[in-house]
Amino acid sequence: MEILIDILGAIATFIVAFVVGLTYMGLSRKITARIQNRKGPPWYQNFIDAIKLFSKDTSINHGAMQHMGPVFIMVSSVMTLMFVPVLTGHNWFPNLNFHGDLIFLLYMMVFGPLGLALGAGQTGNPNSAIGVTRGLSMMVGFEIPWVLALVALMIQYHTTSITGLMEVQAQSGTWLMFTSPFAFMAAILALLGMTRYSPFDIVGAPAELASGPISEFGGKYLATMMSAGSVFAFAKLTLYVDLFLGGASNLVELLIKTFAIYLIPMLYGAVSPRYRTEQSIRYFWGWPTVLGLLAIFQSVLF
Repeated sequence: MEILIDILGAIATFIVAFVVGLTYMGLSRKITARIQNRKGPPWYQNFIDAIKLFSKDTSINHGAMQHMGPVFIMVSSVMTLMFVPVLTGHNWFPNLNFHGDLIFLLYMMVFGPLGLALGAGQTGNPNSAIGVTRGLSMMVGFEIPWVLALVALMIQYHTTSITGLMEVQAQSGTWLMFTSPFAFMAAILALLGMTRYSPFDIVGAPAELASGPISEFGGKYLATMMSAGSVFAFAKLTLYVDLFLGGASNLVELLIKTFAIYLIPMLYGAVSPRYRTEQSIRYFWGWPTVLGLLAIFQSVLF
């Protein structure tokens, strides 16, 4: 019976992540349009697009790795989601947490983009190659403050477990965004690059690269990648809530907290022009990295 609950909980987690992720993306398009004095598409447009794309076939074939690219990013997204606690003290969302899962997630979160890079590279499209190069370069930029923020939390609270950090917040009654402000700010600035909204939308850059790595992917390939992106976005937002906002005890609380974090890169992107590749890397190696180092110093000294 317990195994059945775990399986049903994993399925429910995926469904919630898929629906919430696509909804947030749809709301992002709508809110950005209103900021720019446009009407914009309806919030449910992404669901219509996903259904339409899944119903299409494609005859383009550049080799086995092209097929595996969307698979890699979907597997990475689902695996990341499965190791992130969604709700605290809830039997339906226990997932697969273990001691050391933060270190595991650091590796798993880069597995999907690397697999997609291999798939896009085999297509031979120059726009895909340029987009992959930009994406890997920018990843080198935002991964540094992100890792520094997590290492600071591990040192300060002597745990590499997500649930361990959640228990610290529950026992103290204070969120880590207040007790570890430098780590929180470094992680939030790194999130700007992870979400790839402007000014860090240099990977797709539709006006320059015809969507970059996904140029040769259509139909079910594109639908799979869209679904993986929505699941991954939810997993990342939930991880931020668990680490810095004390987690959530119910879905309403989780939606409020995750959407509040999602608004930061979304609103910042709505009013920001696109950076060049070297500008984005220089940005992440500037104040975000400085804040990450300050977080390390705080964890060591205090």
